[in-house]
Amino acid sequence: MARTASKVEHVATSTHGEPARKPAPPRRVPPAPESYCRRALERGALDAVLIGPEGVAVAEWVRIKCQFGCGGYGRRRTCPPYSPTHEQTRRMLDEYVQLMLVHCDNGELVREIVTDLEREAFLDGHYKAFAFGCGPCFRCDDCAMEKGCNHPGWSRPAMEACGIDVFATARAAGLPIETVRDRDDEQNHYGLLLIG
Repeated sequence: MARTASKVEHVATSTHGEPARKPAPPRRVPPAPESYCRRALERGALDAVLIGPEGVAVAEWVRIKCQFGCGGYGRRRTCPPYSPTHEQTRRMLDEYVQLMLVHCDNGELVREIVTDLEREAFLDGHYKAFAFGCGPCFRCDDCAMEKGCNHPGWSRPAMEACGIDVFATARAAGLPIETVRDRDDEQNHYGLLLIG
């Protein structure tokens, strides 16, 4: 008489008699924050330095300067009064350990670098990654205020729109910045990548 082999499966159970969950796969280790400095420089940044949240100066007067000195006030979703307040910004910064200050001589380049690196850092496993650009967003001629942003993957608030004192922050990091008297003067533009 031929015997039929039967396959018996044993299902692991929890202490409550329910099937136990499979162990989670090993977590991918994200690249070190220094790698984003290198990537920023490769993309054309003049400087890219790591700083802690305590290295970012935040003050109420900064947004007031936006309100009473910038033609973009209230016209863009990335500008005050729609951007985070200085209090919200300070609380957010304090939820991070590593930030990268990016210096360029072109505002558009800064915005491109920090938003691209935000996405890369997120995909690398730094799930909290977030970028602050510089200056008003001019991606669209007219901001889609009611409908919502046409470029949500690119559009980020400027550091100054969120109450970050860019002058004090850049100087504390040992980077150059001066007020511009003439459009021909050397210009220094900054963006900030919050990594994790």
